Amino acid sequence: MNIFIQQLVNGLAWGGIYALISIGYTMVYGVMQLINFAHGDVFMAGAFAGLVVANLLPNKTSFPSVVLVFLSAMLFSTFLGILIERFGYRSLWRKKAPRLSLLIVAVSISLLLENGGLFIFGAAPRSFPQIIPLKNYSVGGILFTNLQLLIILTSLFLMGILHIIVMRTKMGRAMRAVAEDSEMSALLGIPRERILSFTFALGSSLAGIAGVMVALYTPQINPLMGLLPGLKAFVAAVLGGIGSIPGAMLGGFVLGEAETLVSAYLSSSYRDLFAFLVLILILLFRPQGLLGKGVVEKI
Repeated sequence: MNIFIQQLVNGLAWGGIYALISIGYTMVYGVMQLINFAHGDVFMAGAFAGLVVANLLPNKTSFPSVVLVFLSAMLFSTFLGILIERFGYRSLWRKKAPRLSLLIVAVSISLLLENGGLFIFGAAPRSFPQIIPLKNYSVGGILFTNLQLLIILTSLFLMGILHIIVMRTKMGRAMRAVAEDSEMSALLGIPRERILSFTFALGSSLAGIAGVMVALYTPQINPLMGLLPGLKAFVAAVLGGIGSIPGAMLGGFVLGEAETLVSAYLSSSYRDLFAFLVLILILLFRPQGLLGKGVVEKI
């Protein structure tokens, strides 16, 4: 029984990371009806922004340095997300371009970021400085590290903040209005383009923080590190119900737990296979996801 609980604890850390990334996918889809496949590379860019700042700091393990690394990753990812929205999608969205065009732009931006990362940092993996020294704890025979605890608590805290922003603030109400009916929200005077930019910024900031947490947890990063976690976060968003923020959170934790249990009881080589098998099964039998609403849509 202890082994099972141990695996659940291990799965919570990866689940929190998937949840943070998948929120970006689901918010952009909710507002824009677009799968932003460049989102996984924003996660990668956040990790490298943290690496650059961490290498510049003289006292890497001090509390202000740790906060600075996290803030730099969040701010750089936010800036990158705004740039992607402003120069990649906005004009096409304004012209009501076909979704296929938006999808092609998303894939192109993703490849641009990946190859830009390879050009700047090279293909070799980079070690991320241990700005938080690793410590092990044991409670009732269940082992966990301070990094796992940090990832779980930070993920839950950020999701709580996001819930307050979306449900309790004026900007959050505007986001929900645009997601519900974009045309009607424009007639009511809601600045849709500003809302779209804010949505990209919010989702990208969460992805940037997730990038630093993975960099600390792994602890190696490379310019292609966003590809697989990005796709799995997309699977988590679909699993929870694309367009539903609570669904993205739930999907992230469910996928993280399921992957960890598969690795523990079957084989770690089946971990990725399982994630995409889940995607296929969800699309076949419950395309609206666990918490999504069934909508008939003409494509």
